[in-house]
Amino acid sequence: MNTLVHGVMPATDDTAGAATTTKEVNVVKQIKPKKEKKLRSFRPFFLSVLPPLFGVGMLILIWEIIAIKNTTFPSPWLTLQEAIKVFSDPFYQKGPNDQGIGWNIYASLKRVAVGFGLAAAVGIPLGFLIGRFKFLSGMFNPIISLLKPVSPLAWLPIGLLVFKSAHPAAIWSIFICSIWPMIINTAIGVQRVPQDYMNVARVLNLSEWKIITRILLPSVLPYMLTGVRLAIGTAWLVIVAAEMMTGGVGIGFWVWDEWNNLNVPHIIIAIVVIGMVGLILEQILVAIARAFTYEDVGT
Repeated sequence: MNTLVHGVMPATDDTAGAATTTKEVNVVKQIKPKKEKKLRSFRPFFLSVLPPLFGVGMLILIWEIIAIKNTTFPSPWLTLQEAIKVFSDPFYQKGPNDQGIGWNIYASLKRVAVGFGLAAAVGIPLGFLIGRFKFLSGMFNPIISLLKPVSPLAWLPIGLLVFKSAHPAAIWSIFICSIWPMIINTAIGVQRVPQDYMNVARVLNLSEWKIITRILLPSVLPYMLTGVRLAIGTAWLVIVAAEMMTGGVGIGFWVWDEWNNLNVPHIIIAIVVIGMVGLILEQILVAIARAFTYEDVGT
């Protein structure tokens, strides 16, 4: 009776239930954005990790199917067991033609370093000169257009004829295939330097050395590094093929020797190793390019 007099209605069960439901809804609304935020924070990780895992898994599945269909082809598990044996002692030496895979990789990388270094020492300055002077551009462009499409292995017999030895002939093949990307990309970079920069250099009466070091080099660096990346990939491809033909120590010769022994698991191991070394070399150059340029360097 007193409740009715004061005009206050007692809370019913329905009202209490509605208030509880409202609180639960508010709590759910607060929790939901937190969960979505956590999922968004993990999304870059999933996008960077899961696709490569699915890709590798698909490759292994296809490999397993091929091994089931063809009994002479080694399965992934058998190849993994052989890889463990190969890398358990990668630097053994039992003779000039029987060495561990570590020595073979080292020999190939040493040849690539010498041939690639010579190509950079010749190709990059020549690219600067070709891009800087129209006379030299007109002089060398026909030669480059004629020789660039020639397969690098076509130069190997010339190297064997001139140097009378397989080792310098392989280096020669690397040199001749690596030099073209560096010349062309460097020359293009020089030719694309804004004309305003060159006009300022003329007004300031800068010497040719200062034009190269202060204006051309910073502008040309991204193009030059692109040429270097293309050249190192080509050089690593060529050394494997050249070593197959010339013999001696090297990852290419190791592949060919294992084929002669019909050791297919070792051939597959060598293919993976060649791919991994090539990937590492390219990633090193990508890191260098990012360190010296402000542009977005693709992988």
